[in-house]
Amino acid sequence: MMQRALVVAVETNEIGDAIDAELSELEALANAAGAQVLERIVQRRASVDPATLVGSGKAHEIALRAAELDAKIVITLNDLRPRQRKNLESIVPLPIVDRTMLILDVFARQARSREGKLQVELAQLRYRQSNLIGVGADLSRLGGGIGTRGPGETKLEVDRRRIAARIAVLNRMLADVRRHRALRRSAERREPLVALVGYTNAGKSSLLNALTRAGALVADRPFATLDPLIRRAYLKPGFYVRLADTVGFITDLPKDLVNAFRATLEELRDADLLLHVIDASSPRQLEQRRAVEGILHDLELDRAPRLIVYNKSDLPAAERPEVETIQVSARTGAGLERLRDAICERFS
Repeated sequence: MMQRALVVAVETNEIGDAIDAELSELEALANAAGAQVLERIVQRRASVDPATLVGSGKAHEIALRAAELDAKIVITLNDLRPRQRKNLESIVPLPIVDRTMLILDVFARQARSREGKLQVELAQLRYRQSNLIGVGADLSRLGGGIGTRGPGETKLEVDRRRIAARIAVLNRMLADVRRHRALRRSAERREPLVALVGYTNAGKSSLLNALTRAGALVADRPFATLDPLIRRAYLKPGFYVRLADTVGFITDLPKDLVNAFRATLEELRDADLLLHVIDASSPRQLEQRRAVEGILHDLELDRAPRLIVYNKSDLPAAERPEVETIQVSARTGAGLERLRDAICERFS
């Protein structure tokens, strides 16, 4: 059953004109987490209120509107500090979930493999560890709803020592994952490894399927792919590559998630070529491209060889792609031969 949600945002000068696009993305995340967004409440301020995010008066307005709409949860675009969350919940008697918690929840829903579940739990615990002050009551009240879901989830009301102990265990388990992954890679045939990277929902899994007939899950929702999937792809007679689908990126992807998913993202470090897939139909393609490039920088992959690929070329383009880029449609197959040729050229 979908949770009835109210979306709240503070529009500061830093956000500016991007507020509508950011709210649309937040609502897509909310839907992926199992929430039905009833209404947006946007407040324009020079800066967020350090005590309640929105200010006391606006907080009471939100409480009244939530009651009128029978909302069960409030989702904020702006990340909350522990003090802000505690003060806001004292006025709005509902669970308050910020954008980072929401992303963590979507990851928890989508994780399928043991490795993916371990990484999600690690990211959740790190987030709770950094926000432990004042969260005991609000987390316990959330029960099994958005923001608390997680495979292998420990007790919510847990002290720092127990969280730290569990984090240490998870780190050891993920270290084993890395070792096994390294052994597996060394045993594999040494065909070139080409990794698909890009913003979430850019169509990486669709492109993998189009090139390999892999049958990977394709869904019109954020983070449909969490666990890496590697398939052999035919490019020309006598020449194959291993094509890897990886987790999609997002603007301001929580650092805890980047750190937790390093074991998965090591596929990128070993890649001979990165295919940066961009949604040609997205009006935010430049911002999305910068977000992906920023995360690749954090992963120390700035100098990795890459090829820019604009997907969804069958849809109206929001902006004119660069002349030298590859334009394809994973849905119709347009441009795939040119893409195969371009990949082959990189290895010739």
